[in-house]
Amino acid sequence: MTASRKSPAALLRRLTQNAPDAPALDQALRARQEFTIDKLAREAGSTVRNVRAYQDRGLLPPPEKRGRTGIYTDVHLARLKIIGALLERGYTLNNIRDLLSAWEQGRDLNDILGLEVAVTSWQNPSVPSYLDYQDLIDDFGEDITPEVMTKAVTLGYIIPEGTRLRVPYPRIYNAGKELVENGVPLDAVLTHVRLVRGEVDKLAERFIDMIVEHLVDEKYGPNSLPEGDDVARLAEFITRIRPLAEAVVNDELGRVLEKSINKVLVDRLENVLDHLERKQP
Repeated sequence: MTASRKSPAALLRRLTQNAPDAPALDQALRARQEFTIDKLAREAGSTVRNVRAYQDRGLLPPPEKRGRTGIYTDVHLARLKIIGALLERGYTLNNIRDLLSAWEQGRDLNDILGLEVAVTSWQNPSVPSYLDYQDLIDDFGEDITPEVMTKAVTLGYIIPEGTRLRVPYPRIYNAGKELVENGVPLDAVLTHVRLVRGEVDKLAERFIDMIVEHLVDEKYGPNSLPEGDDVARLAEFITRIRPLAEAVVNDELGRVLEKSINKVLVDRLENVLDHLERKQP
């Protein structure tokens, strides 16, 4: 690959032309996030026109007014995510309005919104970092190609934002950098990360299934939602699930890694011993 094809400007042009849209990525969980209407729509993967339409239909709480500017919060973002997910499943806005009205009947609205925020905000705690294209080339050298960049963008590990790059998962980025420095091609790293992601999805689903079964289904029955004080209690518990799940997965992963690495080492030593025995007269 020529130097000109690897320049930041050339990569930016290629990415703009060929890379898929960056997936919507969650912001780090904060006590209260604030957005203008434009930023809110962007974070939710929606449009300003949709936000206003949902407000008019009573699907979205009105923003706080500061002068002439409407200020939205993580509550609005959570509700927008739920509306978007239901629309993708084929429900109409009227269906969603009826559903939300029934859900809110007889319940404290703050508890309802708190649960929505908790459910839609089980988020990446990492603080994003930012790079320019030359930084990326300095870190990964010849491994950076438009094809590899497209794969990284598709996986959500690199997000082009104008002339810079957002890295939402700095620990994963640094792990990839260290693997490449030690001889693992970046394309291979991304290929295996994609495979690992599928397995992690299954682990997460099992964990969530356990929570739903024991905290919701056993008490309210399948396909139902919590009521009364349980709404706020469940919302508070959901915010603690992530560190609990990470503790289990990290320790189990460490156990399996130790077992697997030891097996590889012993297998190799056994091969060497077999080879030495065959060489003996």
